[in-house]
Amino acid sequence: MTRILFAAAPARWAEYREPLPRALDAVGVAHRIITLEDDPDPTTIDWIVYAPNSALQDFTPYTRLKGVLNLWAGVEDVEGNPTLRAPLARMVEDGLTRGMVEWVTGHVLRHHLGMDAHIANPRRAWDATPPPLARDRPVAMLGMGELGTACAGALVSLGFPVTGWSRGLKTLPGVRSVTGPDGLTDALGGAEIVVLLTPLTRSTANLIDAAALAAMRPGSVLLNPGRGGLVDDDALLAALSEGHLAHATLDTFRTEPLPEDHPFWSHPKITVTPHIASATRPEGAARVIAENIRRGEAGEPLLHLVDRSEALA
Repeated sequence: MTRILFAAAPARWAEYREPLPRALDAVGVAHRIITLEDDPDPTTIDWIVYAPNSALQDFTPYTRLKGVLNLWAGVEDVEGNPTLRAPLARMVEDGLTRGMVEWVTGHVLRHHLGMDAHIANPRRAWDATPPPLARDRPVAMLGMGELGTACAGALVSLGFPVTGWSRGLKTLPGVRSVTGPDGLTDALGGAEIVVLLTPLTRSTANLIDAAALAAMRPGSVLLNPGRGGLVDDDALLAALSEGHLAHATLDTFRTEPLPEDHPFWSHPKITVTPHIASATRPEGAARVIAENIRRGEAGEPLLHLVDRSEALA
């Protein structure tokens, strides 16, 4: 029988108590699920279903561990853990992807259509100037993994010209693919709306620094539903206050919840959303976890394995 440790907050276990056993049964994995509160013997654990904010931070005692299956899409808080020797898989599930597509599409359309001027119009100004069509509003998607690819495809379907920047060149209908430092400068300078969806690694930390912001078009908009550490906060505040950027809509931050005294809250050109762009849905996530455990037990390759060579220390 496969022994699985669910290492996350008790409130999270309440969400998975029913979906996870059901999903494991559906793929034919005989199992016993144990929580940290059960005080398990680590030498008996085969798999860990894991949230990086778990009390479990030392994987050394888990001597027969076959893999760690992350409950979150982001793995930067666990991938650099030196005690973790077993394979690590990130969470990729349909609800998480669809939520990100809806957030990105909604906020791109908000800025594209200039909705703010109509939602808050205390002077009752009648400006009948129409916005450009989507085909005339270029978008840069920085990060073309599962989420970035899905968002880029949705924007292309609406008519936006999209340039995708990633570590390697991609092939996606309607998306111009670029890579490397020159490709980043190209993508930033060619877009009126920039979306950040790269993972947070050694090479992407502070990706949007003063130089990157200077490379963006005057009057452009930055959307960050990716990771807070991708952006140099002080450089962003300066670019907005100097008028180089028109607006930034931010969903992720270096410290969460965002402290009440943080200048992002009060800046007139910043919209804060409370890390809601994409959330894991337990039913879908349980199916992904169960399938990976089935694969591992059958000697098949795991889905969504993490390349830890770029992990943050």
